[in-house]
Amino acid sequence: MWPADIEVKAGEIIAAFTARGLKVATAESCTGGLIAGALTEISGSSAVVDRGVVTYSNEAKVTMLGVEAATLIAHGAVSRQTAIEMAQGAVAHSAADFAVAVTGIAGPGGGSDDKPVGLVHLAASGRNGALLHREMRYGDIGRSKIRLATVRTALDMLTEIAQAE
Repeated sequence: MWPADIEVKAGEIIAAFTARGLKVATAESCTGGLIAGALTEISGSSAVVDRGVVTYSNEAKVTMLGVEAATLIAHGAVSRQTAIEMAQGAVAHSAADFAVAVTGIAGPGGGSDDKPVGLVHLAASGRNGALLHREMRYGDIGRSKIRLATVRTALDMLTEIAQAE
């Protein structure tokens, strides 16, 4: 079902987190649950994946993750600030040790000069205070390719933030 590289990376995360007794949460907008889907495709993932939330609307970001409405007004849903608040909120509203969050414009519409199709902000947060952010500009390569590229980057970030602990 998944491209081989994504399945391998998800399997590595599940194995590493299981060995260390760590849990993960996802907060997803443009990927619509694909990150959680990739992780839960792996047998044994129930020991690691605490929860995944799809917060496509701004209201969901506020009510489910605690993103500040003022952040959304000032910076927009697709921004560094929103991604970070999503990741921090996913940790705060779960039993997870680490969370990854994504918000972006997968297209084909919805882009602008400032925020073109293919722009995705990702953040990973740890209960230990660790924080990562990446701004990716995948380009207008098609909705499915943008979403899969985002899953790859998110899984890399989960690996990176957990190794920093």
